[in-house]
Amino acid sequence: MNQSTPAFLDLFSGAGGLSLGLSKAGWRPLLAVDRWADAVETYRANFADHSALDADIAELTAKVLARHLPEEPQWIVGGPPCQGFSTVGKRQRSDPRNRLVLEFHRIVDELQPEGFVIENVLGLKDMGAHGGVIDLFSGLGYDVAFHVLRAADYGVPQLRRRVVFIGHRENGYCRRPPESHAEDSHVTVWDAIGDLPEVGPGETRTRYDKDPATDYQRRMREGSTQLQGHTVSSHPPHLVKAISFIPDGGNRRAIPDAYQPKSGFHNSYSRLSSKHPAVAVTSNLGKPSATRCIHPFQDRGLTAREGARLQGFPDTFHFAAGVTSQRLQVANAVPPILAEMLGRHLVDPRAWCEHREPAEQLRLVAA
Repeated sequence: MNQSTPAFLDLFSGAGGLSLGLSKAGWRPLLAVDRWADAVETYRANFADHSALDADIAELTAKVLARHLPEEPQWIVGGPPCQGFSTVGKRQRSDPRNRLVLEFHRIVDELQPEGFVIENVLGLKDMGAHGGVIDLFSGLGYDVAFHVLRAADYGVPQLRRRVVFIGHRENGYCRRPPESHAEDSHVTVWDAIGDLPEVGPGETRTRYDKDPATDYQRRMREGSTQLQGHTVSSHPPHLVKAISFIPDGGNRRAIPDAYQPKSGFHNSYSRLSSKHPAVAVTSNLGKPSATRCIHPFQDRGLTAREGARLQGFPDTFHFAAGVTSQRLQVANAVPPILAEMLGRHLVDPRAWCEHREPAEQLRLVAA
């Protein structure tokens, strides 16, 4: 097998952000699995050359997978949901969703791939769970490295940080991927979405009305002839009026008392800054009442396409199902640009060393 084009199995694949990025890095997807009908529909529509299963991983065995895999995967990758470890909301180690990491572990144990990649929420580190994940897979004979990666440092117009676990049987420990973008060269929100047509509450646009103005926009539009997912939810007039007072990058403190919303937190009703990367893309991206989900200049929440741009999905990647589901698929995805960078890094012999980098432990403590 050619080590520069590894074959992989994508578990908890969602809409396919990880598969898309790895494919662009030259990796070969063999099969995707998720228990989410809308996301699997999206995956199938965008990856016609291999299968995607709508299946519960707890019911999958090596024997079952063998019927769908055209060859043995060299890598198993995925983002097993661990909302119980998230920094958002109540964090519970006993959350049953955390056990999905154990199902991922079981499949790795049964298929015995050369390596694996797990991408997860930063909260998993904050609860001290990263050590448990390392121990879990080290017990299978893998050298396991973990890294906290800020998406903006790798060309994604988003500041969200993620934990990545990388294990391999023979190569040693994976070094931290070198950052490609310094603070002063981060892709900004406006760099990412500034070419998209204006659209008002309750409206949809399917045609471009201006040329791309940045390298990022040109990259996102390559091969695309029309827009999909550029739909705004209906907002009541009083909400549109209230957020009209908020300046670029501002928050609800700019809203006069007479128009001030009666609910929400201090960081609700805040605009994205056009001059910086987005803070994070969440499933609430279309709701002005959420955190940093208001368009920098237009008085509305974001569209699924704008969220996809901020995640790094090209415009040729279309999302199935309704608007709410599209936003959830976008928010739950691994940024494809980050995945592509990781895919290129993992096939570089210089990426591997005999010992886990001590600097990463210090980085985690400071994060």
